[in-house]
Parts: sequence; C-alpha cells; structure tokens
Amino acid sequence: MDEEQLMFGASSRPYGAAGARYQDIEVAARVQGASPHGLVQIMFDELLKGLDTLGAAEKLGAAWPGSVQSRTLSLLHGLEATLDYTRGGEIAVNLGSIYRETRRLVATTGEERGEALTQARNMVADIAGAWATIGQTEAR
Repeated sequence: MDEEQLMFGASSRPYGAAGARYQDIEVAARVQGASPHGLVQIMFDELLKGLDTLGAAEKLGAAWPGSVQSRTLSLLHGLEATLDYTRGGEIAVNLGSIYRETRRLVATTGEERGEALTQARNMVADIAGAWATIGQTEAR
C-alpha cells in the first residue's frame, strides 16, 4: 500500500494525486485566514492526521510512509517552538515535555511501535481537545 492510499484510502487511488493536491490547497486556505490560536489548531489537526496515517500503516503491517513520519515529527517540533516558557510557566514546561515524549514515541521501532504510536496519539488528542475547547470559549 503506498502513501497516497494510506492518506486517502485505497478506493481513492485514481484520485490520489488530485486528493493530495486538494488537501494541500485546503490547508493553505485555512492557514491564510487563521488567528494565532487557529494556526495551532491546524497544526494539531494535521498532527492527528499524520498519527492516524502512521497507525493505519502499522495495523496493515506496511512500512511507515517516511514523509508522513517526518511531517509528524516536524509538527511536534513546531508545536514546541510555539511555547512561551516565560509567560507559560509550568504549563509550557509540561507541554514541551509531552511534545518531546511524543516525538520519542513516534520514533520507536520494533515490536513496541504500535503501542507507542497509540500512546502518542492519545496524548496529542487530549491536548488538541483542550486546545479546541479554549478556542470555542474565546469565540463566545
């Protein structure tokens, strides 16, 4: 199974390249109109998609798409780079630790890889959910 099939489903194979391009355009459009909070939300959304793609590959016993793994790790670095350790205090320190641990889990190899990926996805989903809730509160 190739990277496009993992990202867009096996049934979309004839449209894989077009689907990937559409996704790129959709993300770019979201980024252009996003607030700073919204940009971080987009990063979480894309990170979760990447973790889901890696999880699908793992369940199928397929090789992890290298570009997806690299993008996932880059998003984790980007999220950590957004942290303001001066103003964020203990929360920023804790989030930084979680992002580093998530990177370590995504880089896990061997038999533990599936379990590590599940743990990574759960940690990110919890933070992403909290971030989305903050956004909804601010929008009111």
